[in-house]
Amino acid sequence: MLNQFDAMASIAVKDMKVARQFYEGTLGLTVADETMGAITYQSGQSRVILYESQFAGTNQATTATWRVGDQLEAIVRSLGAKGVKFEHYDFPDVKRQGDIHLAGNLRMAWLRDPAGNILSLVSG
Repeated sequence: MLNQFDAMASIAVKDMKVARQFYEGTLGLTVADETMGAITYQSGQSRVILYESQFAGTNQATTATWRVGDQLEAIVRSLGAKGVKFEHYDFPDVKRQGDIHLAGNLRMAWLRDPAGNILSLVSG
């Protein structure tokens, strides 16, 4: 039933002004719409919706993932140069080279937004 429709990531934030600086300034997302206190960003063929919530940042799992292909290393370097700190995790059978985790052919990196939401970048 839903397989024919696009899905969107909905991300709760604590402070819309701070979140906006991060998602637009740091991540480079483009505003597609603003309505009812929410901001919708265009990201490739997908959309990311930000809205304020008292529960922002309480999820201890990944909130949104971007598939960036062979640009992972360049994006990680670029975000690092903008002051983004990457998360480091210990997973079985996963090695780490700097901020990038390696699991076979898959390369991954995780970061947090200002509200504490976990975002991921993956190569595949």
